[in-house]
Amino acid sequence: MSDLDTFTLLPLRIDPQSKAISSAGATAAGTTLRTLEAELAALNALHRSLHSLEAPHVVPPPPVPVNPKRSANVTKLRESGNAEYRKQRYGEAIKFYTLGLQMALTRPAWEPSQLVREEVHQLYSNRAQAHMQMAGWAEGAVDAEASVEAKRQGNAKAWLRRGRCLVEMGRLEEARDWVGKGLEVEGQEKELLELLKEVEGRIAQDKASSA
Repeated sequence: MSDLDTFTLLPLRIDPQSKAISSAGATAAGTTLRTLEAELAALNALHRSLHSLEAPHVVPPPPVPVNPKRSANVTKLRESGNAEYRKQRYGEAIKFYTLGLQMALTRPAWEPSQLVREEVHQLYSNRAQAHMQMAGWAEGAVDAEASVEAKRQGNAKAWLRRGRCLVEMGRLEEARDWVGKGLEVEGQEKELLELLKEVEGRIAQDKASSA
């Protein structure tokens, strides 16, 4: 009878320190035992090689660290959203930006985090603008802030968009603080300076009218 037609239950032992598995004490036909020992040796060697990897790499990354198809799809979704935005179909644009965000945020852990940040900051900022066109000030403020969290510097549009949303919601003090922080990060950005001037003027007007 061949090995494929039989099943032999053999006791295995795991070392509490090394976690190596062995067939200590097992008794079987010579060929069967030698085959088992060879397979266990390969398994233990694999365990040692994985265990020696530095955290957080629990498993080895694939040969190609970035999936080019995913990158292309994220770009395509963003561009489709932009096309819908230009047609003033803001709800459809939001759908495309949301799909792009879902794809970018579910990249495998071994892909560069900077790539993810670069993708999502654009998508969040664009979706914020689409929300603003529909007077979705709260949604726009949340998306613009998420964009800034992904990329603080070189992202003046997101700073500006959240500032505008806060103004439209009447949260003038918060808008002034936010735009002020944006200027500290982005430098003397013209549109941010103009928005800050507008906010301070409205705050002064409110104080004068309530005096």
